[in-house]
Amino acid sequence: MKMNLNDYLWISEEVKQALADNKPVVALESTIISHGMPYPQNVETALLVEKTVRECGAVPATIAIIGGKISVGISANQIEYLGKKGLKVIKASRRDLPVLLARGEDGATTVATTMIGASLAGIKVFATGGIGGVHRGAETTMDISADLEELAQTNVTVVCAGAKSILDLGLTLEYLETKGVTVIGFGTEELPAFYCRKSGFKVDYRMDTANEIAASIHVKDTCNLIGGMLVANPIPEEYAMNEEEMAAQIDTAVNMANELGIKGKEITPFLLDKIKTLTEGRSLAANIQLVLNNARLGAAIATELCKIK
Repeated sequence: MKMNLNDYLWISEEVKQALADNKPVVALESTIISHGMPYPQNVETALLVEKTVRECGAVPATIAIIGGKISVGISANQIEYLGKKGLKVIKASRRDLPVLLARGEDGATTVATTMIGASLAGIKVFATGGIGGVHRGAETTMDISADLEELAQTNVTVVCAGAKSILDLGLTLEYLETKGVTVIGFGTEELPAFYCRKSGFKVDYRMDTANEIAASIHVKDTCNLIGGMLVANPIPEEYAMNEEEMAAQIDTAVNMANELGIKGKEITPFLLDKIKTLTEGRSLAANIQLVLNNARLGAAIATELCKIK
């Protein structure tokens, strides 16, 4: 029997109706639920992020692979299911999609696969914590996140707190430049470093309003320029962590990972967990706040984009 996209893509009625009515929709990822935080904080945070998007006048669309379908706008029960299942849910990037869909399995979507799901559904704005990027030592390991390639080819704008500070941020920006991805700093000329507001590396453009960002997205789409845009939104100052302290903790965690031979898709959750321990839980609290901050900005950009349309 011949299959088509509808056999592998499910969109909630709420999200479908919002898109049909030109109402703002913000895509949200699910890796943060199963791999980013422990239960029950993962579920509580995911539901709080959805609530924040709603309070800002937009419709949240959390995306995951459920039973072999790219599911856009999953329910609270499905979020609970992913949160309880935790690390048993496969962390799904682009390469995993064909197998998971064919097998009818579940998957927690990374930035890359959330972008794919959002694009298939017609959602233009996606809010997350931080993107993946070029890992330290990538000149020998070639460990580069698929998130960067997805930004180069999928027409979704990603709102984040910069790239995760465990990465080589300078090389990450160089890679994005090579791929033609515009990096915008919201209210800043410097790329934020996830837990920290500054990194020492400059973004392509500073923009101070959601309207200006939405106008740039609209022009990009009108001119049929393929690929996404990256909006780097610094963590609120009251929740930001000290740059020197974080650098020391990250170096410690990276050394531990190297000693244990941890690499590939396991490296990021390992490092984030170790940093949480080293900072006595303060990094997790900061992580939650920066995601909420990005959800608010994502909703504002999506709202302004609908006005332009």
